[in-house]
Amino acid sequence: MSLSLPVRRLAIMFAWGVIWIAVLGGASWRWTQMWLDQPGTHTTQIIADLPKGTSLDGIAVRLKAAGIIERAALFRTAAILSGQARRLKAGEYAFPPGASMRQVLAKIASGDILLHRISIAEGLSTLEVLVQITNAEALRGELAAIPVEGSLLPETYLFPRGESRAALVGRMQEAQTALLDRIWKQRSENNPLKSPQEAVILASIVEKETGIAGERPLIAGVFFNRLRIGMALQSDPTVVYARDQGAPNSRPLSRKDLAIDSPYNTYKYPGLPPAPIANPGKAALMSVLHPQTTEALYFVSDGSGGHAFAHTLEEHNKNVAKLRAREQQQKLETRKENKSPDE
Repeated sequence: MSLSLPVRRLAIMFAWGVIWIAVLGGASWRWTQMWLDQPGTHTTQIIADLPKGTSLDGIAVRLKAAGIIERAALFRTAAILSGQARRLKAGEYAFPPGASMRQVLAKIASGDILLHRISIAEGLSTLEVLVQITNAEALRGELAAIPVEGSLLPETYLFPRGESRAALVGRMQEAQTALLDRIWKQRSENNPLKSPQEAVILASIVEKETGIAGERPLIAGVFFNRLRIGMALQSDPTVVYARDQGAPNSRPLSRKDLAIDSPYNTYKYPGLPPAPIANPGKAALMSVLHPQTTEALYFVSDGSGGHAFAHTLEEHNKNVAKLRAREQQQKLETRKENKSPDE
């Protein structure tokens, strides 16, 4: 049966319409893909915060306002068509220079948020650590209490914007506990320390005595020798802690300070102080769990960053005299350098 002319014309027009729709749809799809993969115009890293509860429209508007994308409508369309619209996650994001819209969308959908870092140096007191934590503007909230001295593991920690200060401190404490649990079981045979807490106490002293990694086991060995014979540890950092209780203070130790009546003053009281004087790192903890065998009972700065060790008091006094002579020579040289030509 043949179709009438008007019907044939309508069929032809419909067929052409379908063809044109397909052509236009394919062109539109290619155009969309081109825009999605086109590098962004921003030439520097841009950081954007997408608060929890922000809608798809809100996210698109924020990204455009920040200069991360050029077309908010295209971003919304791409998010919907790709099925990622409901998977976009709140948080702070860092978008690299030239990030395409597809890359921006993928980053937000995967929750690849920006992580901030805080590096805690070995040997800081808890009060000094809290200064860093307080000054970290990406953290929020206050601490209800000051953590116990020596309970924080010095390390580099990553955290997202908005993490609470209490949560970060909790992670530092958990890290220290986990480390102690592991290395305490691996301590050397006949180690005289009675508990992990004693290890933290002595490690905190070793940490404050030297910044040279190779010296830590040797200094630990000296302190073990003193403890074994009942000799006072005579550690200057413990007196500093008795004086300042961990508060930052650059004032040099004085003879008057050495007379402070405190259980932390290891010149007056033999044995370990009642608690740590700082937060020791892993290396210092390992040094007291695996001390170096030595006959030395004394050590003093050698004036060049390290220490001179001695077995006898006579040898120690000679090392002290060398240090004093070196310090005097350095003072004379400094005076000469600072002396004006007219003098």
